[in-house]
Amino acid sequence: MSLTHLHPSPFPPPRVVVIGAGGFIGGAVARRLEAEAVPTLRLGRPGLDLLTESASAQLAATLRPDDAVVFASAKAPCKDLAMLRENLIMAEAVCGALAARPVSHVVYISSDAVYKDSPGPLTEASCAEPGSLHGVMHLAREVALRAAHAGPLALVRPTLVYGLDDPHNGYGPNRFRRMAAAGTPIVLFGEGEERRDHVDVEDVAELVCRIVLLRSDGVANAVSGEVASFRDLAEFAAAEFPPGVPVTGSPRRGPMPHNGYRPFDNSAVLAAFPGFRFRGWREGLRRIHQRQQQSQ
Repeated sequence: MSLTHLHPSPFPPPRVVVIGAGGFIGGAVARRLEAEAVPTLRLGRPGLDLLTESASAQLAATLRPDDAVVFASAKAPCKDLAMLRENLIMAEAVCGALAARPVSHVVYISSDAVYKDSPGPLTEASCAEPGSLHGVMHLAREVALRAAHAGPLALVRPTLVYGLDDPHNGYGPNRFRRMAAAGTPIVLFGEGEERRDHVDVEDVAELVCRIVLLRSDGVANAVSGEVASFRDLAEFAAAEFPPGVPVTGSPRRGPMPHNGYRPFDNSAVLAAFPGFRFRGWREGLRRIHQRQQQSQ
């Protein structure tokens, strides 16, 4: 399951095709590749709509044998069967194109949701037995890509991703900083006691860039290796935007996700890429907060 580098040193492919380059993670990946002067083709809607009948043929006509492909397009989070079906249709279009027009390397942006909950730190070798439709969707896509693409395939599994341009405004750092900046009190689920790992989108993009340059094959968890409670994240966000907003709890509805604790061990990725490191959540969030304040 660990990564194998097919290039002994960084060597850019003739072109990287980023499918989903208009999205949060795909856009960050495309920007990072372009910053390294790697020829990058950005694909996304409306130019390529993976839900149309012609999408597979259109994509196949675009691909070249020496391309690297980063597949970062998904309707997420996958909450119901209708969304699951749409995501699988999108994957079918990409897999059909790859089968018709094989490429040199594929990188898929998956999710840590593929893993079964565990009381100890999760690694790339942990059991892939998802407990959510979101995890089922990504695992099904991973399996489909393995069947469609015979060459090197890197599966990048990020945990909860934060960043300035996040479009989802999901519960956690992305929502907390926006509420704090607007002077809106932050209300937690329960007391915000559950602890999760959060990763900066730019660290995910850096990891994908290194995987592309080394033509890596295998699984890489994009995780900081550090857990924080949602209360700690909310209070940190509140303190970053003076004069500060109150952070309060609320009655919890339903069970606590992941039994309230989901840690990761990122030592395999750090060993595979000497010199690379993930930002801790305080460093990453402070940088995002500063950029948000400068843009206002």
